[in-house]
Amino acid sequence: MNSSPLSTPIYTAAYPKEFQQLLREKTENFVGRKFVFSAISDFLDSHSRGYFTIVGTPGCGKSSILAQYVTAHPRSIYYNAGVEGKNRAEDFLASVCTQLIDKYLAANGETSEIVKLKSQLQNLESDDGSWFLSLLLQQISDKLNDRQKLIIVIDSVDAIAPASQPPSTNLFYLPRYLGDRTYFILARRPFLREKSGLLIETPSQTLDLRDYPAQNREDVLNYIQQYLSTAPDLTQPKFCQQLATVSENNFMYLSQMLPAINENSHPDANLGESSLVCELPPGLAAYYQNHWLRMRGDGLSEVDLSVLNVLVQSTTGLSVSAIANIIDQDEYDVEKALDNWIEFLNKQEIGGEICYSLYHNSFREWLEKQSLLE
Repeated sequence: MNSSPLSTPIYTAAYPKEFQQLLREKTENFVGRKFVFSAISDFLDSHSRGYFTIVGTPGCGKSSILAQYVTAHPRSIYYNAGVEGKNRAEDFLASVCTQLIDKYLAANGETSEIVKLKSQLQNLESDDGSWFLSLLLQQISDKLNDRQKLIIVIDSVDAIAPASQPPSTNLFYLPRYLGDRTYFILARRPFLREKSGLLIETPSQTLDLRDYPAQNREDVLNYIQQYLSTAPDLTQPKFCQQLATVSENNFMYLSQMLPAINENSHPDANLGESSLVCELPPGLAAYYQNHWLRMRGDGLSEVDLSVLNVLVQSTTGLSVSAIANIIDQDEYDVEKALDNWIEFLNKQEIGGEICYSLYHNSFREWLEKQSLLE
């Protein structure tokens, strides 16, 4: 396997049309992430099958990493549950099973066999899809030689619509067992282990991007320098370092802020106060609005709102007990609220205690300016 697909031309025609534009966007201006590709390659080389999962907070580059990987490996199967209208189990099964048939069975199979498989797929009920997916995976696994690998890449597995399948089943009916030379590469936001939604009995590995601050910082600096290479005044080392710090190694933040900075700002502006622009770019504000809708869900209790207000007002991490004392509520209720928002929080150990803060200061400031919490 090629562990560093950085120089490979962008190639999206091998994937369903609904994902092609996204893949092009996510691989534009891509830099670095070699430590992730190396980890994936090492996992594939050291295990005969398995699940490799990339975990990271919103905007840290998970989707771009997977997009870069699949454009460099067009024999992979790709699905993105974060695309609008693609978060239901039946959509996943239809897309992935079609790709498996077309890429791995149609080339060598009899026409009648392929027609039969596609007919079966069209007539499947969603809760029957798990056995059909497992059947295809096993058929393909049996046909692969020792040098071949079947790789299914799924982005945003945590974006699934919960009502699209029974709660006792794996997310998207992903198989519990895998045949030889079969691998799944997943990306998702932080989650509680007991709420992973996956029960698997096959080799697995998780790479949490938060565990690699030095590598993330280096990649962010390279991204900034590459983007601003046509703006000499803005590529001063001090400016790039300051911008990297404000970004908190978040690529979504940078992808939205850099165009505005390049167009409207000066290199001697105070990044710490204004982030070089008066208002958030519309794309970033919409991104944060989506966060808020997910956090709010069907509604927030009085305790939820109190906890959130504390997080919004705090620029440092706070422990469960500290938050409970501030709002005069039971620690259990505080922890329950935090667990519900785990994908939008940073967890760190401070003074021997686990402390929580909102994942990005820009998001915290956006919430602070809204009337949402009144």
